[in-house]
Amino acid sequence: MDLPFELFVALRYLLAKRKQAFISVISMISAVGVMVGVMAVLIALALMTGLQAELRDRLVGSAAHVYVLKAGGLKDPQAEVQRLLTVPHVVGAAPIVQGKAIVASGADGEAFIEVKGVIPDQERTVTQIGRAMVSGSLEALNTAEGETPAILLGKDLAAQLHVSVGDKVRVFTTQNATLTPFGPVPVQRPFKVAGTFSLGLLEYDSAYAFVRLDVAERNLGKEHPDFIELRIDDMFAAQRVADSIPERLGADYMAQDWADLNKSLFSALWLEKMAISITIGLIVMVAALNIAASLVLLVMEKNRDIAILKTMGSSATSIRRIFILQGLVIGVLGTGAGALGGSAIIYVLDRYKLIHVPIDVYQISYVPFILQPLDFAIVVLAALSICLVATIYPSRQASKLDPAQALRYQ
Repeated sequence: MDLPFELFVALRYLLAKRKQAFISVISMISAVGVMVGVMAVLIALALMTGLQAELRDRLVGSAAHVYVLKAGGLKDPQAEVQRLLTVPHVVGAAPIVQGKAIVASGADGEAFIEVKGVIPDQERTVTQIGRAMVSGSLEALNTAEGETPAILLGKDLAAQLHVSVGDKVRVFTTQNATLTPFGPVPVQRPFKVAGTFSLGLLEYDSAYAFVRLDVAERNLGKEHPDFIELRIDDMFAAQRVADSIPERLGADYMAQDWADLNKSLFSALWLEKMAISITIGLIVMVAALNIAASLVLLVMEKNRDIAILKTMGSSATSIRRIFILQGLVIGVLGTGAGALGGSAIIYVLDRYKLIHVPIDVYQISYVPFILQPLDFAIVVLAALSICLVATIYPSRQASKLDPAQALRYQ
């Protein structure tokens, strides 16, 4: 196969032997530097993207996409549910009551909890609680009149209280506290553990308890639900749907979407992703400087060869292309190896869940790795661009060489 003249000369210089072997070693080190830099950036981006996606999916799966409140209260929650279901993209709606309480068990375990009152059939259409049941079922909340009310506990909360399905717990609330000469005394009511769930987030699994809506209203001293949860057919359209609700149903409706509620968390994760990527990306810059240094040394070493090429008719543009191509060959080899190696490492790390993180900090036990095609393309193109820029100065110096000066003392 006949190679273009400039590429042929560039490859000959790149694979120099004997006296020029040192330059080849520097070129190899430069390629390795580019490879390591590209691998590191790809792994860092995949790590942060995976962490963001996992947290987002678990948050959205554990909670609703949109929360709707109404000025004056939700006095007829079922009518409001039907009205909200007419809003485009809304596929599920459920009224809920939330409040703080203390739960205690006979095993001397106790904890502060968030009590969430729900209607089981409707809650199933909004969150993933139905599929998250570890034991028991969501329908077990529908106890008969006169029976001990049922409660669902997070998996970690149940372990902390040393209880399982069928055990009894006591729930203390201050909303209906009894006044005594010694001050208000929290009201305690018995509940039967009807099931445990695992939504995948420590915040929910260690501090949330579900009861039936009417039971929660009585225990928390509320006459109406606090707000209505909505499920959207596309979670990324949640903000648009939330903004449209006051316009469609009236100014007395207020809505907030999941992204707005968790804005600080995802902003911090995005900032961390950018900071890590920029910091590790400096490795590619260092490798590019090595490419520039090796080309400068090569120009100095090949003064006589460049002069001969010019006297034989090679143009300044042709000489410039020789050194640009040499730098690009180094960059392509390093970037290609880094992209393949990085992709392989990302696959192994994600497939075998090798990176574990503190669950109390990140809400998940391990980090999934997700390499998005756009991130991959940006890293590869950026690395090649940096390598190309690194060849500009050495190639210009080579093209400006005066053959007469170079051959004077030869």
